[in-house]
Amino acid sequence: MLFGRTPVLPTAEQALKGRPTPVFTAPDRHTVLGTPLLGPYPEGHEIADFALGCFWGAERTFWQLPGGVWTTLVGYQGGHTENPTYEEVCSGLTGHTEVVRVVYDPSLISYERLLKTFWESHDPTQGFRQGNDVGTQYRSAIHTHTPAQATAAEASRETYQRRLTGTGHGTITTEILPAAGRAFYPAEGYHQQYLSGSKNPGGYCGLGGTGVSCPIGVAKGAPERLDCTIRPQMETWPVSNRGREVAAADGK
Repeated sequence: MLFGRTPVLPTAEQALKGRPTPVFTAPDRHTVLGTPLLGPYPEGHEIADFALGCFWGAERTFWQLPGGVWTTLVGYQGGHTENPTYEEVCSGLTGHTEVVRVVYDPSLISYERLLKTFWESHDPTQGFRQGNDVGTQYRSAIHTHTPAQATAAEASRETYQRRLTGTGHGTITTEILPAAGRAFYPAEGYHQQYLSGSKNPGGYCGLGGTGVSCPIGVAKGAPERLDCTIRPQMETWPVSNRGREVAAADGK
């Protein structure tokens, strides 16, 4: 919700009421990986939920990880409105953030490795924005599914904050909250794997990191460690591109 120019999260009373059933159906399979988006998932696989700005580029970042990621999908989470649409989320009146759900095999890739990708791929100090994308739906968040995930996420935030502080960056605003009680609603089909080769390989990607790299858990079975170094800052594209692409995808 916007009061003047400052995004503000709506309360449950202020939020749109939503609906008991979705108004659209998500695709059955991942455009790139060929795996089911909504399950069933293989036994022993785990779920991780990350919000790091516009979910188009964020999802691609995770499905491109080498080995261990079984499927990815994008959706809305952390708000009040039941079964929201993209337009409702963008209004700021649902309270949701744009989320990438990652289904992964922990025997092949660690949760710490996913955290590494999360922290490096965006600027977690920007509050209700990422680069030129402004709104509560772009806030940084981690929704954890197990106590072990919560412990790892909290520890990584503390360590990364020390490194950011040492390199002149601000305070991390990333929410770390349990996924329980925060329903994940899959986004519309045209958002799923939006930047895949069969859809929009040159489409808008608003991801941009801080330039601080945190290589944790690179090799499964190796000691999980955080040894941060500076890397080149990623480029962000003009925000106006995303609005035009959404309209085109919707046929507007």
